Amino acid sequence: MGHFVPHTDAEIADMLAFLGLSSTEELFAVVPAALRLAGGLDMAPGLSEADVAAEMGRLAAANAVFPQLVCFAGGGVYDHDVPAATRSLTFRSEFVTAYTPYQPEVAQGVLQVIFEYQTMIARLAGLEVANASLYDGASALVEGVNLAVAASGRPSVWLSRGVNPSWRAVLATFAQGSGHQLVDVPLVDGCTAWPADGQAGAVVVQHPNYLGCLEDLAEARAVADRAGALLVVASDPVSTGLLHSPGVFGADVVVGEGQPFGTPMSFGGPLLGLFACRLAHVRRLPGRLVGQTRDVEGRLAYVTTLRTREQDIRREKASSNVCTNQTLIAVACAIQLSWLGTGGLRELALRCARGARYAREALLAVDGVEPLVPAPVLREFAVRTPLPAATVVERMADEGFLAGIPVPAEYGDGLLVAVTERRTRAEIDQFAAAFEKVVR
Repeated sequence: MGHFVPHTDAEIADMLAFLGLSSTEELFAVVPAALRLAGGLDMAPGLSEADVAAEMGRLAAANAVFPQLVCFAGGGVYDHDVPAATRSLTFRSEFVTAYTPYQPEVAQGVLQVIFEYQTMIARLAGLEVANASLYDGASALVEGVNLAVAASGRPSVWLSRGVNPSWRAVLATFAQGSGHQLVDVPLVDGCTAWPADGQAGAVVVQHPNYLGCLEDLAEARAVADRAGALLVVASDPVSTGLLHSPGVFGADVVVGEGQPFGTPMSFGGPLLGLFACRLAHVRRLPGRLVGQTRDVEGRLAYVTTLRTREQDIRREKASSNVCTNQTLIAVACAIQLSWLGTGGLRELALRCARGARYAREALLAVDGVEPLVPAPVLREFAVRTPLPAATVVERMADEGFLAGIPVPAEYGDGLLVAVTERRTRAEIDQFAAAFEKVVR
């Protein structure tokens, strides 16, 4: 789409009539009033395009955004290092193409790197098979639940409140069409308090969960067995550098967000949906699967092996309509994981965990700061602050820090803080000092 898309009054009227709306105000009613512009732009009339661009640039410069602020925010997107090698290799012309990446005749090199990506994601998940990626972690969660419900034949989904609230909102939106029955399962002291009995098609847990707490996956597996459900785990892939993979605990499906591997923070995108499952469910795998084979002359070759979207198989048997994947972002992920290797991934996770522990202790030493929940954490943690968390974030921005994320009210008033390998001890010390200053 171009940068300038004019509409005539007649075209706007036609669009509103098609949508069954009476005005553009009604069209944008879903946008909170505080975020909507009222009364037009405060700009002089008759300005040239260059003058308008200069004025808009001046207004934009008033924002303090990453990387101007030292980042301690996470909640799904993290400030991890992206080495020059990853950037350089990812943007080689062989990988950057406008060609539709899901066609079976795509280049052998692209198919090979996707095959290697799948192999590495399957190993991180501890499961037999992984697909060629999905759009983001939230869409991967939706597809994981779709698979579990289709395989179990039960629409009930036990959904831990420890799952990222944004992901749960996406799942709830999809459930309106699919008919999934979402059962909200609360947290107690930071971890999921599962129902004692009942039947379900899917048991869904995030590990570590949204508040950074380590869940008991063995318990979740036992709960799924009692309920006759498949276990879907939303896993932080960085955590697998230190923790057992979810597959070790019996997960049937593992989903996650791949942004920590090779993709910078970029106003929330593009992201990368990780998806792995047991081989028994491969026929319900969303997206596509690339396989390794030999051609007629015996040479090693890679092919699109499986696509289960409804256009390719009988519609009544399809549990997904995903048509493409995040090829270039998956390529970046594969390159980053190759660059790290097993030892590098462990070192990355260890540095995050040590930094988080150091930062947590430093913040808890500040008068009035307390843990929001008592459960063990890894690289992200939530604290209760003397002032409202939103106020703390606003004041910390003036001190040069993106302090974290105010958690939604359902968790209590708290601040979610993340520490990656990019945060130095000096930065954490400065962060704690500034924190003490702003909460006095």
